[in-house]
Amino acid sequence: MGGTLDVHAFAQMMEARRSTGDLFKTVPRAMREPFERPRNEGEKGVREKMLEAYRAATLVIEEEIATQTERLVKAEAVLASPKPTKKAENDKRVATNKIAAARERLEEVQSEAKSDGYGRMWPGQFAPVLIRDPATGARMIVPARYRCRLPGWTKADELEKPGTYNARKDKLSTVWKKLFGYNHGVIVARRFYESVSLHRLQQRELVPGERDIPVEIRFTPEPQQEMFLACLWRYVEATDTEEGFYSFAAITRDPPPEVAAAGHDRCVIALRPENIDAWLEPDPGHLSEMLAILDDPIDAFYQHELPERAQR
Repeated sequence: MGGTLDVHAFAQMMEARRSTGDLFKTVPRAMREPFERPRNEGEKGVREKMLEAYRAATLVIEEEIATQTERLVKAEAVLASPKPTKKAENDKRVATNKIAAARERLEEVQSEAKSDGYGRMWPGQFAPVLIRDPATGARMIVPARYRCRLPGWTKADELEKPGTYNARKDKLSTVWKKLFGYNHGVIVARRFYESVSLHRLQQRELVPGERDIPVEIRFTPEPQQEMFLACLWRYVEATDTEEGFYSFAAITRDPPPEVAAAGHDRCVIALRPENIDAWLEPDPGHLSEMLAILDDPIDAFYQHELPERAQR
């Protein structure tokens, strides 16, 4: 779609991950893997930063394994003594679980398997977003965090209100008014996930004494296709304590009947390909045209299913 990779922004993101040690937690493998085969000097620079971040993140996991192994050995020693304690019993259980979880993460990092989570993006993680540079008008692809920090917000404001990974369409003229009509973007997805109540998925009421059980379901458009999801974005300037970064939110609408029947009350907005050009070049003086684009998403039926992990 005419976007140029902003390699400086990607290198900056990787550098920040080195200092925080959270590369595996915040950058999906599908977004890291292309830089393992760089095509030019700029991408080689990103790869070097990524490898540094890779080593730092691996070290964090290995240190967790070492810490919990020490905790486990101490707990087992107490349990083998004449005076075993409940604390030692609990420490053994917690340490065993944490070691297993850490080793699983390390195995996933080193594995080439492209599981359901290979390209999945969670709130707080980064994704490639197509935007228009406000200064030049050129299209570029930037790494943006899937949780938008609104204009005027501090990090503390964001922590207090962490739900800004989605922007409700009916709030665009209020909560999102400083971005709607100015900073529009697009991400590409093949499916989306939602957490719903089991009884709503089964289209029934809770029975007396039954607790609300959340389950995760996966929606895929039929016919299957890549969806160009409408987003709003903002660049957060660097401070003394935080690196600068792009952030974004996916715009959501009231659900179509099949999504509502599955128990969810919102739905992402997949733009018609012919409307992408207009969406990426908004005019704040003609917001009605932007709303018309959002009101005219692709003609698709969203099939739902339980992801493999949820079925086990």
